[in-house]
Amino acid sequence: MTQVGQSGERAIVFGASGGIGAALVNLLAGRAEVFAASRTQPESLPDGVQWVHFDFDEEATIAAAVKTVGGPLDQVIVASGALTLQDGSGPERSFKQVERAAMTRIFHLNTIGPALIAKHFLPLLPRDRRSVFAALSARVGSISDNGIGGWHSYRASKAALNMLVRNYAIELGRTHKHAVCVALHPGTVDTALSQPFQSNLPEGQLTAPAEAAGNLLRVIDGLTPEDSGHLFDWAGERVEF
Repeated sequence: MTQVGQSGERAIVFGASGGIGAALVNLLAGRAEVFAASRTQPESLPDGVQWVHFDFDEEATIAAAVKTVGGPLDQVIVASGALTLQDGSGPERSFKQVERAAMTRIFHLNTIGPALIAKHFLPLLPRDRRSVFAALSARVGSISDNGIGGWHSYRASKAALNMLVRNYAIELGRTHKHAVCVALHPGTVDTALSQPFQSNLPEGQLTAPAEAAGNLLRVIDGLTPEDSGHLFDWAGERVEF
């Protein structure tokens, strides 16, 4: 099993001001050189972690982040995402609730944003050793696992993200034989994203951010290039698209 924190490793976490992103930064900080990327600067960061500004609404900030980080990266983790928008628009329960502006925004945050990060940061993955690009997705983005419907924009945006991960894995595999490109389902985590939907959860289903981050890093540790292009849940089980 490859360990995350081998000497000299470098990692960047996008969405570092969110619950899962911040927890990932904290866990990685003692084991790698870490860059914490977010739209607004976190109130505090572990010693040695450098904040990097980025904004999905301005691709130039992502390109600038590449210059700030420089050099190769062993891990690029995209821990951003949205289920409910800032104006309170939540996931649609019926096709009658679909609105163009809300759907466009959800796709921008959950699909296009990570695609732009991949565009600028996949070239920083080294070719001579193992590297990982991981994007937080969701089990509800699996078409084969969808048995109840609803949440149209969110499901579709995550399904599209899963397809991009598969595409990028195929492309990376041609030049980066040791690279791993995956989507990860963290489970239901106690963050702002899930807060409006926690009341009906079964006992024990809600996970603290630190525990979720630990689960995700353990999954990442165990992945090999043969796993590239797939969606894995927090326990390391592969979820069919």
